[in-house]
Amino acid sequence: MLFDYKKTFLFCLLACCILSMMWPRSSSADYAKKKYYRAEACYKKLRHSPKKQKYRCFWLDCIEKYQAVYKDSPSGPWAAAGLYMSGKLYRELYRRSYKKSDKQAAIDVYTRIITDYPKSAYKGRAQKALGSFFPKGPPKKIAIKRKTSKPGPVTPPEDDIAKHIKEITYAKIPVKRDTLGPKPETGTIVGLRFWSNPSYTRVVIDADSELSYSHRLLKEDISIRKPHRLYVDLDNSKLGQDIKKYIPINDNLLSDARAGQYTSERVRVVIDIKSFKTYKIFSLKNPFRIVIDVWGDTENATGRLANKELQGGKVAPGALAKQLALGVKRIVIDPGHGGRDYGAPGCLKGVHEKNVVLKLGRRLAKKIREKLHCEVVMTRTSDKYLTLEERTAFANTKNADLFISIHTNAARDRRAYGIETFFLNLATDDDAILVAARENATSTKNISDLQAILSDLMQNAKINESSRLAVHVQKCMCKYLKKCYGRIKNKGVKQAPFYVLLGAQMPAILIETAFISNSRDCKRLVNSKYQDRMCDAIVKGIREYINETNPTAFLNQGRQKGLAGYGG
Repeated sequence: MLFDYKKTFLFCLLACCILSMMWPRSSSADYAKKKYYRAEACYKKLRHSPKKQKYRCFWLDCIEKYQAVYKDSPSGPWAAAGLYMSGKLYRELYRRSYKKSDKQAAIDVYTRIITDYPKSAYKGRAQKALGSFFPKGPPKKIAIKRKTSKPGPVTPPEDDIAKHIKEITYAKIPVKRDTLGPKPETGTIVGLRFWSNPSYTRVVIDADSELSYSHRLLKEDISIRKPHRLYVDLDNSKLGQDIKKYIPINDNLLSDARAGQYTSERVRVVIDIKSFKTYKIFSLKNPFRIVIDVWGDTENATGRLANKELQGGKVAPGALAKQLALGVKRIVIDPGHGGRDYGAPGCLKGVHEKNVVLKLGRRLAKKIREKLHCEVVMTRTSDKYLTLEERTAFANTKNADLFISIHTNAARDRRAYGIETFFLNLATDDDAILVAARENATSTKNISDLQAILSDLMQNAKINESSRLAVHVQKCMCKYLKKCYGRIKNKGVKQAPFYVLLGAQMPAILIETAFISNSRDCKRLVNSKYQDRMCDAIVKGIREYINETNPTAFLNQGRQKGLAGYGG
């Protein structure tokens, strides 16, 4: 009996050992399968959301989920499938980003499948995908490099699993023949625009997709009758059918801008230059466009302008203002958004940012004229759509002394409220980046890209003056409104890279007057009394800034008024 007991015990122990060895493998395969399905769900959402496809972070999130399938079980039956899909997403991302790192990541993944999973059903697909990058065949060094990092023996995936993965992966994803081509999709140049005054010109090249580009400044060549010129080459692009290929500019700086199909895959935009002091080129996104700012000799331009302002022996008010050395004579008010761009939706039904800020802008313009006796020009006086670069160019070409952009804030958290004022600089916190991304109608990733070039762009920006103006306006808004209302939160003066402030030649600020997404703030924003008090506070801030910059400005304004009347 004792013998039978021992025999039974040993048999049970052996069975437990066998089960314990088999169980983790089965559990690991099930876990990898669940992870693959999660990655597949992520990719499905991405495929059906054109908006998400514009943002790199969503692509990388899905790629990470697919690669987790491989990393958790490199020898499992789902590993090759996870790797292949991560390579597929890297390849699709490359067609949008044109980043060499994305292309290399896809090549590395496909090479790993070929070398590490030679019996996998995905080897043939990986070879075909590699062929899209190397039509003449992949370099031998790639395969050698991958073989040296081979992790060891690999269990090939089961045929039925590979078949199932193929079915769920490609059931609803029709593969177009041209998606396997090695070249990214061709972008189209859809427009050329410009704004100018005697000392400044902005030219914008519009495209329907993001393009890589290069530029070069060419010296004048008298022997072949070529003027001083600047050209921009846009890679992998073509000219739109309806584009105006030649635009005459004929200001003090530039003669014209012209676009042509330089090669079958490259568009060249050439700008003929009369004279210039410096220039800057940068790109903006959503939609993609290239901005070219050209500056001339300000002193000479101002002198020529002053001569033009002498009308029949009488001194024009603008010229007189210069003679009296007024610090601020012309202010541009920019009500944000407009037209098809509604801005942030309000907490109250039917309320939108574009309408609220237009009313605020009109009130502010009227009060500035009445109380500060400055000339006021608005970027828009109706429900009109303007691009962000157009607003700054407008202020520059109007020779504005101040630029004030009016907006309302918004946040997912409906409890958020308060007032804040921004000036152009590198963002100092995450909240500022989010606000800039929303107002720029772009992603936080694009904001990061912009910050890398911002230090160069801001060399001509009046950051110190903008900062002082922002401080005075923010202080006055909060101090004045707290006397009349409860729960006025001072969110302070912040800095961020706003497209609408890029290239401004004058002190420029962006005011987030309140949170339109907050119930209390939204009710106040649509109230005429609150709008009046808000505008009174902004005027007080501008007055304080002018007094600090030029204490005799308002005395000079009174003298100007009297002299102008005498001259008339």
